[in-house]
Amino acid sequence: MGKATERPPLIFSKLPFLVIHARTFLLPCVTNSVSSKILDSLNLAHASSDRTFNSGRLLCLFCLFFLIAVGLGYPILNRYDPRQTPGLIDVRSYSAIVTNGIPPGPPHMRFRVLVPWVATPVYHLLRGRVGSWDPVMAALLTADSFFVAMTAVLITLLGLHVFGDFPTSLVASLLYLLNFAIPNLRLAGLVDAGEGFFLLAILWSLSRREYRVLPVIVILGALTKEAFVPLSVTFMAAWWFTAYKEREARLSRGWIACSCLASIAAILGLHWKIEGCLPNPLTFAESFHQNREYLPHLASSFWDRSMLYIFVWLLPAAMPRLRKFPKPWLIPSAAASLMIFVMDAYYGASPGTVPRELFSVAGPILALSAASLLCDRETIPA
Repeated sequence: MGKATERPPLIFSKLPFLVIHARTFLLPCVTNSVSSKILDSLNLAHASSDRTFNSGRLLCLFCLFFLIAVGLGYPILNRYDPRQTPGLIDVRSYSAIVTNGIPPGPPHMRFRVLVPWVATPVYHLLRGRVGSWDPVMAALLTADSFFVAMTAVLITLLGLHVFGDFPTSLVASLLYLLNFAIPNLRLAGLVDAGEGFFLLAILWSLSRREYRVLPVIVILGALTKEAFVPLSVTFMAAWWFTAYKEREARLSRGWIACSCLASIAAILGLHWKIEGCLPNPLTFAESFHQNREYLPHLASSFWDRSMLYIFVWLLPAAMPRLRKFPKPWLIPSAAASLMIFVMDAYYGASPGTVPRELFSVAGPILALSAASLLCDRETIPA
C-alpha cells in the first residue's frame, strides 16, 4: 500500500524514461525478429486498405497502447501489492525471478522466465529512482505493458486484414484494452500478457503466411509459460487441418512440425539451464496431474466468477458477427479453448486460471467481432 506521506514520482517525467528504456531493452531481447517481420510486411500487406498506415504510424500506435497500459496498471506501483493479494500469489514467484531470488510456490513456476527476464534490466534501471513506486512491480508492469501493447497492435493488423478498415480495427484494440482481464490480471505482475501475445502472434503468422517466424514465436512462448506448448500445438494443428486444402497452407506443414519440436526443445533447454539436467518430457507432464475430481472441478472452473467479469459483455457483443470470421481463425481458437478445459481438469488449477487462459486464446478474436458489430463493419470475404 502507498504511504500518504511520500511524494509520488512525477508521472510525466517518469513515463518517457520507461518508454525509452523499454524500447532499448525489450525489443532487442524479446521479439526483435517477430517485430521486424511485422514491420517488413506492413506496407505490402495493408497498402491496399490504408495507404497511410506505415511503420511510423505503427510505432506511434504501439507507444499509445503502451502508455494506456501503464496507466491501467498504475495501481500496482503503490496502491496495492499483488504479491499479497489472494488470486495473484504467482506474482511472488515472478518477483523473485526479477530480483534473482528463489521463486516460492510450485516447482514449475521457476520455468516461466521470459517476462521476468524482460523486467530484470528495467528493475535495475528503476531501483532507487522512482520514489514511492515499487521498482519490482514497476519493472513487471513495464514488461506486461509492452506485451499488452504489442497484442493490441497485432489486433489492429488482423483487423485491417479482415475488415480493411482502420477505425474498426482500432475499436477492437481498445475493446481488448478495456476488458476486465487487462488491468486486473494482465497488468498485475503475471505472465499472461506474454503468453497472450505469442498465441496471437501464431495466428498472425499463419494468416499472413509468415511461417518462418513460427519457431521463434513458439520458443519465446514456451519460455513464457509451460501451458503455451500444448495450446500452441493444438492451435497450429487445428489450423493446418482447417486450411490444408489451400496450396500455401500445405507448405506450412514442415514449419508447424518444426515449431512443435522447437517448443518442446525450449522447455528441455530451460530445464537444463536451471536444473542442470534434461527431464523426461512425459515425467514432467505427469508431474502436473494433481486433480482426480474431474467433473466437479470442471464445473467450478466454468462457473468461476472471473469468467463472468471477463466475458459478461465481450461474448454477447461478439456472438452476432463471430460466424463471419474465417474458419482457420475460429476452429483453432475453439480447439485451443477446449484444450484449456482438458488441461485444467488434468492439473486442477486454482480459481481464475481458466478464464485467464480463455481470454489469451479467444479474447482478441472476440474483441474484433464485437468491434465489427459496434461499427457495423462486415468482414472481407476470403
